[in-house]
Amino acid sequence: MGRRALDVKEADPKGLVRESYNIDGITGEECRSIFIDWALSLPAVVDTPDCLRSLLAHYGLPNPDHPMTKVLTEALVAPATPMRRGGRAGRFAQP
Repeated sequence: MGRRALDVKEADPKGLVRESYNIDGITGEECRSIFIDWALSLPAVVDTPDCLRSLLAHYGLPNPDHPMTKVLTEALVAPATPMRRGGRAGRFAQP
């Protein structure tokens, strides 16, 4: 997908990321939980990396040491790559 500038409200429609930056003393674990909620609430038609770039530009640059900035940066740099394990390997743990 092409890179286009997203409005922060489009990138964070429910304001979850915005609110995480307003919570004093928020932990990295809490930010990860909020991030999951944010990611699951995104409409399928938006490009997640574009959203992450927009959020980092708006919130992360002025708050480089905030735990949510770390979570957003990690998501952009190393996006989750689901790995399907089928057959026996999917049903039993590897020794």
